[in-house]
Formats: sequence, structure tokens, C-alpha cells
Amino acid sequence: MEEVFMQTPLGMTAIKGDEDGIVAVSVSKEDAVKPSQHIPASLVDAVKQLEAYFAGTRQTFQLRLNPKGTDFQKSVWQELLNIPYGKTISYLELSRRLGDVKAIRAVAAANGQNPFWIVVPCHRVIGSDGSLTGYAGGLWRKKWLLDHENPYKQQTLF
Repeated sequence: MEEVFMQTPLGMTAIKGDEDGIVAVSVSKEDAVKPSQHIPASLVDAVKQLEAYFAGTRQTFQLRLNPKGTDFQKSVWQELLNIPYGKTISYLELSRRLGDVKAIRAVAAANGQNPFWIVVPCHRVIGSDGSLTGYAGGLWRKKWLLDHENPYKQQTLF
């Protein structure tokens, strides 16, 4: 398993994977980590696609993912991929799309266990009232990502 660290506007990002695919993309919690000088061949595409996303030139990812999780978690993560760039849905709507509105807590828990930060867009799931609820990377990051993806950028007046 190989790992690379890259600097993003939201902090140092860790990407783990090998020739079988990416197993994790996450915000590093370690402040002492520095960007990797060498990028393993199996992770080059992930680094390039994340750089393009943050530059505003990529809206979807074409990466080979190799998730580790239960079948239920994988079904939630797969459904997250159907949320278009710049759009949000509620946890209730996500549960509805998966066929069981009563499973909202389990869906929210699986959403929170998503191992592919940004690539599988769990940040696009919000509360039914429009609130920015629950985000493992911190609500400020969720807000930043949603603002980044918003096609109607807020202009400052001054």
C-alpha cells in the first residue's frame, strides 16, 4: 500500500492506494506532515484529479476506487456518486434513494464513514432544513467545498 500527501486549500490530504485502486482519500490530522516529493505511479491520477478539482477545472473523478466496508456502506457510497456537482440532497432524500427512509441514521453513519473525501461527495448531503450537519472533516470544510462547487459564486461588494 502506497501513500502520498498533497497540500490543498483545506489542509494536507493523504491518498492511499495501489495498483488495485485508491482505498482512501482523507484530510491528514498531522500538522508535521509535508507534501510528498515523490508520487507513486499508482497515485499520480488521484493527485492530478484532486489538483484539478481544487483549481476549479474538474467536477467529477475518474479513479479506480477499492473501498473497504460493508455492502450497505458501499451502497451508500455508490449513491453519493449520483449527487451532481454543485447540488445537495438531504439525508432523508439519500435514504429514500436507497429504498428505506427509516434507515436514515444508518445512512448518515455510513455517509460519515466514507473513506474517499471529496472524490465520493458526502459533503453534498445536508440536513432537511438546509443546515450543514455532520462532517468528519469539520463543518468549515464542508461549507468551503459547497461554496467551491456553487455555480453562483458570491461576489463581495467591498
